[in-house]
Amino acid sequence: MATVIDTTGVTPPPAEPKPGRRLNPELIGAAALLLGTAVLYIWGLGAGGWGNSFYAAAVQAGSLDWKAFLFGSSDMANSITVDKPPMSLWLMALSVRAFGLSSWSILVPQALLGVASVALLWRTVRRTFGPATGLLAGLLLALTPVAALMFRFNNPDALLVFLMVAAVWALTRAIETGRLRWMIAVGVLCGFGFLTKQLQIMLLVPPLALTYLIAGPVGLVKRIGHLFAALAGMVVAAGWWVALVELWPASSRPWVGGSQDNSILELTFGYNGFGRLSGNERGSVVPGRGTGASAYASSMADAGGGFPGGDAGGGMWGGTGILRLFEPAQGGQIAWLIPAALIALIAGLVIHRRAARTDPSRAAYLVFGLWLLVAGLTFSFMAGIFHAYYTVALAPAVAALVAIGFVELWRRRSAVAARLGMSLMVVATAVMSWILLSRVSDFLPWLRWSIVVVGAVAAVLLVIPATTRGRMAIVALLTAAFVGLAGPTAYAVDTVATHHSGSIVSAGPNTAQGGPGGFRGGFPGAGEGAGQGGQMGVPGGFPGAPGGDGGMAGGDNAAGNLLEGSNPSAEIVSLLSADADNYTWVAATVGSNSAAGYQLAVGHSVMPVGGFNGSDPSPTLEEFQSDVQQGLIHYFIAGGRGMGGAGGSGTASQITTWVQDNFTATTIDGVTLYDLT
Repeated sequence: MATVIDTTGVTPPPAEPKPGRRLNPELIGAAALLLGTAVLYIWGLGAGGWGNSFYAAAVQAGSLDWKAFLFGSSDMANSITVDKPPMSLWLMALSVRAFGLSSWSILVPQALLGVASVALLWRTVRRTFGPATGLLAGLLLALTPVAALMFRFNNPDALLVFLMVAAVWALTRAIETGRLRWMIAVGVLCGFGFLTKQLQIMLLVPPLALTYLIAGPVGLVKRIGHLFAALAGMVVAAGWWVALVELWPASSRPWVGGSQDNSILELTFGYNGFGRLSGNERGSVVPGRGTGASAYASSMADAGGGFPGGDAGGGMWGGTGILRLFEPAQGGQIAWLIPAALIALIAGLVIHRRAARTDPSRAAYLVFGLWLLVAGLTFSFMAGIFHAYYTVALAPAVAALVAIGFVELWRRRSAVAARLGMSLMVVATAVMSWILLSRVSDFLPWLRWSIVVVGAVAAVLLVIPATTRGRMAIVALLTAAFVGLAGPTAYAVDTVATHHSGSIVSAGPNTAQGGPGGFRGGFPGAGEGAGQGGQMGVPGGFPGAPGGDGGMAGGDNAAGNLLEGSNPSAEIVSLLSADADNYTWVAATVGSNSAAGYQLAVGHSVMPVGGFNGSDPSPTLEEFQSDVQQGLIHYFIAGGRGMGGAGGSGTASQITTWVQDNFTATTIDGVTLYDLT
């Protein structure tokens, strides 16, 4: 007989507590970092208009015509390409195809590349040095002023930086595993970098190759074989497009913009290659360095004055030398943490001097250190075209070195040398911040004093053993963080709050120094609106410029100029739009930037005579005359500005003269047009 037990009124035993889920601090930090970066880079993104109209017009063309997409043409009718390979344009053109043409659809992919670059640098550094170091590296990259500029702008540099970080990430995996596939990935990513900005990716190739040759975990012969495999991957990834352009019949593809011989190889090794190092760029705007040198530039050079901000020898892009990156034009963009990064590099190599050949920590110092040195020295001594925003290519290396160096020293803070190293990094950063902020004394004048005072406190706290332990350690770290982040953050926020347009842009407040690139917008004399918006404000324009005194003046800039897109009135847009479908080009004008504004406004092809500088021999006078006789071009717009159209030579000048001699001029809203029909 079963026994029945009465459980009425009996309290059941308490249930075993379930283990609670602990929040992962790193995931919280990563989410905050990436979300904050996204907000910083996307906030107010569409307010700045087209950004660089030169590339915006090419994105528009690629979104409407697949041949223009493939070649990176400036116009839908494929008369000429931009002066870079098209990979960065492809991402933006696909976005425009999906969401329609707007500044947002063009610029958001760039901002997302910024977020992805920060995320990838975090993951790359984390693999070797841990979560905190990775997050710090990502934060430093996100707040670098020139990064905040270029990840909100439609130049190719955003994609280039992402691919550079990705190549280092793949190298890190190759050093960890020794697997061939990761070195092939390194090569492919470098090949994509070539398709983005040609030989600039080569600044990273020697650091990648040398680091793997030293630290690769396989035998020497195998390491060399892996490097050749990476080279093959790079050649294949880039070479298919180069071969396509070279083998495609020239009569049925656009002219290769920036070249004088309609050759992508000439563009690669000339104007965009070794010419940047030597200064001998065919087709450049610099006198004596190309076929399209302007009368104005020549007269300036003959006078020994150069361009505004150039050196006394007539260097349009400023003087060269070991301190170039710290000068006013470049300093506020990137120089804040370069001294600290160099100290960190030395400290890291000393710390790991006895490590095994394959030590991943030393390999990280090698690749990031060589990246900074090779690219930094190249930028410092290149005699050709140089813009301050090029320095964004240094930002990941600087961020990574400062992060890994400071954290490694902090973890060894029981040693006197480590504490002195941290203190020296802080002092160097405080001094650099004082110098940079002193150049813009009306910009947050209290900030430089705060950084110096807090920097002095932090330097002392980091040296004393007792203040690097316990609660005082938090104070020491917070003061050091303020010194390192305050200046770049202020510049980055100012950059985000300022609208940028044109071909030469600069991060942070106006330094009123430095010539091309030393301003938000370019040359002295542009005025406040032009300086922030990117106008090339040379009062009165260049002598000999088509369109008279307004050729390169600041202001509303209806006709455009060498560095800024045109801004047509509603009446001109209406005129160009009338019967637009009956013409291959609704208009032609000298210079890609001048053509770009009209094309973006009208939505139909505008021929950029002479390409970006107006100095490319495309089209020839005979070709232009043939197009006119066939009724392919409706209007010619005078006042379009390219350097080739300023003097008495070059096909652009010949075309301008022929139009003026044979057609009747009409002026609308200050812009002179010729009806070619």
